[in-house]
Amino acid sequence: MGIKKYKPKTPSLRWTVGSDFNEITKSRPVKSLVYSKKSSGGRNSYGRITSRHRGGGHKRKIRMVDFKRDKFDVPARISAIEYDPNRSARLALLEYIDGDKRYIIAPLGLKVNDTVVSGKNTEIKVGNATQLRNIPPGTPIYNIELKEGRGGQLVRSAGDSGLIMAKEEPYAHVKLPSGEVRLIKLNCLATIGQVGNVEHDTLMIGKAGRSRHMGIRPCTRGVAKNPHDHPMGGGEGKASGGRHPTTPWGKPTKGFKTRKTKQSDKYILRRRK
Repeated sequence: MGIKKYKPKTPSLRWTVGSDFNEITKSRPVKSLVYSKKSSGGRNSYGRITSRHRGGGHKRKIRMVDFKRDKFDVPARISAIEYDPNRSARLALLEYIDGDKRYIIAPLGLKVNDTVVSGKNTEIKVGNATQLRNIPPGTPIYNIELKEGRGGQLVRSAGDSGLIMAKEEPYAHVKLPSGEVRLIKLNCLATIGQVGNVEHDTLMIGKAGRSRHMGIRPCTRGVAKNPHDHPMGGGEGKASGGRHPTTPWGKPTKGFKTRKTKQSDKYILRRRK
């Protein structure tokens, strides 16, 4: 992937940094692997807004991504690299020798016509999926399962990769992109490599209109509101709040720990903070 800068013909274009999409080889998805997505506008099943500043945006279709990689020992050819509007990573279209087609998250370095396979005795090669017990320590991995057979849940964003630090039956010590070290069963699957589109974090939206295209509506700062509307509002002149940052309902934010004790906490060897 490469990044693209623009001539400053307008004030917004002066700071805009976009993707050049050079790695994309196919513009339209496979019809049998997509379904329509209904926009919720941030509302739950009762019609109440639970996620503010959502609405509008371009229509999207959901790509059915194969996070399980459960078609074992059947080679597949990479027939295309595609864009997915629902995630930061790119998708690779697999064509199995029996004619089946599936999407996977495209790792860095995977090209069209490469061959990948998943199974217990696969080669340690970018794009292949196998159990953690078969992957040597120090190998970058992504799309990691938390529970055997459930499908990959960890390390799926652009540029991310995990690392196997050590193995102690029946667990592997996996270092996640956040710095957290977690115990994961050795029978869980992971894919070899690093998620592609590594320059995604260098992109700059540049203008408010692109946020609207993504379905993000304007957000007013709390300190710019009246005391009636926000705990940090009011004051003479430009006041900076005068208290610890909070939500409109008074719940502390920015550094306030909200994570409750979970049963899975015993699998965390080292916290991300």
